Amino acid sequence: MALGTMTWGRDTDEPEARSQYKAFIEAGGNFLDTADTYSKGVSEELVGQIIAEIGNRDSIFIATKAVKVELPRMYNASAIHITDALDASLNRLGVDHVDLWQMHGWDSITPIDETLRAVSNLYSQGKFRYFGISNYAAWQTALVISECKNLNIPFISTQHEYSLLARGVERELIPLLENQGKALLAWSPLGRGVLTAKYRFGTPVDSRAASKHFSSFIQEHLTEDKARIVDALVTAAEGIGRTPVETAIAWLRDRPGVGSVILGARNLAQLQILLSSDNLVLPQELNNALSDVSAPHSSYPESGWAQLPKDRGN
Repeated sequence: MALGTMTWGRDTDEPEARSQYKAFIEAGGNFLDTADTYSKGVSEELVGQIIAEIGNRDSIFIATKAVKVELPRMYNASAIHITDALDASLNRLGVDHVDLWQMHGWDSITPIDETLRAVSNLYSQGKFRYFGISNYAAWQTALVISECKNLNIPFISTQHEYSLLARGVERELIPLLENQGKALLAWSPLGRGVLTAKYRFGTPVDSRAASKHFSSFIQEHLTEDKARIVDALVTAAEGIGRTPVETAIAWLRDRPGVGSVILGARNLAQLQILLSSDNLVLPQELNNALSDVSAPHSSYPESGWAQLPKDRGN
């Protein structure tokens, strides 16, 4: 599992961030995920400060991201921008390299050749160990994997939203990653907080759905169809004496193609609940039931007559 730091420096203040980091390390964690845009760079600064103070850089796997910029463009993967962005990230983190550097989104303006040649140059300078992407479509991911092979860039992962409420990656992306031996890093494993079951009977005043900043982001998962999935999750959790949070994380952790689940929490209490899922192995019948009730809709060409089951031959 990875510790996500998107809220650090905004919803999670410095003392709380330190408490989360300490609890994560004590639980055996070593993978931290951040980005240059999280809290406008403050997240990276906090990560760097805490690691420097504790002095355990050599045992920590740091992942960060670049490319996101202010509207109206949203993403800028030009050679100039990503080169400056990585240098700025390294400066805020106080390190000479990151372990995983990721492109935060697809830039439809910059030629992919320009982006990846800049990435290759930065890799040759030793500024990152491994390369990844985030929120790319399957065809875009396939293109990046192919080009990275040609340029000898060590591409290892892609980061996407994935949970019982968001299983779109299973249609084409997961099969691609498994075929190519790459991993998926799952963000928002609790369906933007909806799988905590706290929205079943209304919107708590202190929840993200009640905030101006996050309301529209949460509303996407507050539908009748997804409410039925939450109800099934609650029933399953009650049946094994665990929380919906633990059950949802355990289900996701063991899905094909998943390399890591990114745990994001505003406070230590939330993080401790997330971490408690590490020792939970779901009974196969319960796992199957949750998979069935939340199964994503698939159609031609990713499923159906054009994709013959393995046992039917050619």
